[in-house]
Amino acid sequence: MRRSKEVVILVLRYASAILLLLLSDLLYKVLQPLTFYSTYYATSLFTDLRLLSSTQFLAGTQTLEFVPACAAVLAYILLYVLILFTKGISLRLGLKIALIGSVIIFVVNIIRIEALMYVLFKHGKDYFQTLHLLVWKVFSSLFVALLWIFFVKRYNIKGMPVYDDLKSFVRKR
Repeated sequence: MRRSKEVVILVLRYASAILLLLLSDLLYKVLQPLTFYSTYYATSLFTDLRLLSSTQFLAGTQTLEFVPACAAVLAYILLYVLILFTKGISLRLGLKIALIGSVIIFVVNIIRIEALMYVLFKHGKDYFQTLHLLVWKVFSSLFVALLWIFFVKRYNIKGMPVYDDLKSFVRKR
């Protein structure tokens, strides 16, 4: 009986991860405007802006376009998948980590966008492009990995994503 319950939980966790990936467009629809308008209002505290559309605003002579990747949806998905793929995380703890992690990712992403805009305004497009690519390609994934390590240490998570499920499945066959 215990074995069948473990299998059901495993299937539910992995099915949830697949469902999450399939619903990523919904995450974009929620996070993109939330991130855009938060960035717009935060930036308006420091400089005069004019809203041009739901994805663009004008800062001085610069038209800034907010593309879907700016919402960092993949960072959220990576965190959620790590939670779902880790054996032994209770539903309550998983939800807690997802909520706290989402808030941290959101705040850090707004700070990232603000810092990049500062570089654009103060140092020009070339510096912006270089820093933007570095932050986007390297920092974003590294940040989520470090965030996951923080949660593993903070909540004493013993499981290793995917590996523990495979090990358990092979061992009990």
